[in-house]
Amino acid sequence: MPDADTPVRMPDLLRPRGSNQVGMRQFNERTVLQALRVHTSLPKADLARLTGLSAQTIGLITARLEEDGLIVKQSRVRGRIGQPSVPLALNPDGAFSIGIKVGRRGAEWLLIDFTAQVRERHAISYDFPDVDELLPAIAQHIHRLRDGLGPLAVRNVGAGLAAPFQLGGWHRTLGLSKAQADLWNQMDLAGEVRARTDVPVSFARDTVAACVAELVGGRGHDLKSFLYIFVDTFVGGGLVINSHLHTGVHGNAGALASLPMQPPGNGGTLPMQLIAQASLWELEQRLTAEGLDAMAAYDERALQPPHAAITLAWLDSASQALAHAIVSGTAMLDLADVVVDGSMSRVLLQALLERTRAALDRCNWEGLWQPQLHGGRAGAQACALGGAMLPLHANFAPDHDVFLKAA
Repeated sequence: MPDADTPVRMPDLLRPRGSNQVGMRQFNERTVLQALRVHTSLPKADLARLTGLSAQTIGLITARLEEDGLIVKQSRVRGRIGQPSVPLALNPDGAFSIGIKVGRRGAEWLLIDFTAQVRERHAISYDFPDVDELLPAIAQHIHRLRDGLGPLAVRNVGAGLAAPFQLGGWHRTLGLSKAQADLWNQMDLAGEVRARTDVPVSFARDTVAACVAELVGGRGHDLKSFLYIFVDTFVGGGLVINSHLHTGVHGNAGALASLPMQPPGNGGTLPMQLIAQASLWELEQRLTAEGLDAMAAYDERALQPPHAAITLAWLDSASQALAHAIVSGTAMLDLADVVVDGSMSRVLLQALLERTRAALDRCNWEGLWQPQLHGGRAGAQACALGGAMLPLHANFAPDHDVFLKAA
């Protein structure tokens, strides 16, 4: 691991390579790094077996990665037949990335290391983001997190921005003016952030980023294909097929907020959408109507008096709406698994899962196979965490499509 006072050399792995031969070498290096990311630590013999590369090639690759500060040797493992083995693991200080979530009710910044562990976090809340305040704040926190690394700042590979495609969408639901909504909907948010920083910035829809976090660091280790649902201020989702994130033609696959809850009315009235029943915004409004703190929707107070009765009524409505969405998704996709996560407390998430399972049992499954329902593991930080993972995996993963199909 580099000494904190020693200038850090940027590893050649991050520099452009020109020839096909060098491109193959980079792919093999990234394959080794991915194996270590999935299995935590492995000796060279196991790396060769898992990757299909020769022992000699593995020796050359691991020597290079160790020289670049991307992997480290661990203590020898003794007590087995043959020579003691030396496991290799990712160096936490090998690379860093910044994740930014911009939501309708708050923003969050994370700094993660090469093993995807959160090193630092900062968050702010607001009723709705103000352009003149939030854009400078985004750049300020990016620079603060990067510069706080000191000599290791050169190992920051970028920032990932996670936000709704249309931050001003459903402005009537939020009580916003059309002018406020248009300001955000017409803005190139990623472009505005890039103009304010020299750090490379990636962009993904917020719930797609959350799905990335679950795919890379959560249920994606066990499940090959799943519909992902994230219950936040608004509800949204993502889609994983054969361990690949499927984003769709417009990058909008899994946009469950817009899912209609019933057919259109005869009078041309628009049907209610999932967002109106399964979002924490709806719980906020119910709490506010009773003179209670709306932000209790996001913490342990939600299931404690005097909030509990209101929350239980919301759970009944939200679980039935989610069950409808899951049946619809199953009919279209024929998936065996659904993962539900959110920015609420883990206790409230568990209650939502239990009621949604009960609602699914009451649904008509004729002609379909009922999927298994799983709780997500990333939690409230999923969007920012997934955003932070985008630059890491763009620079180090062997298959960029596993994590994000670039627009």
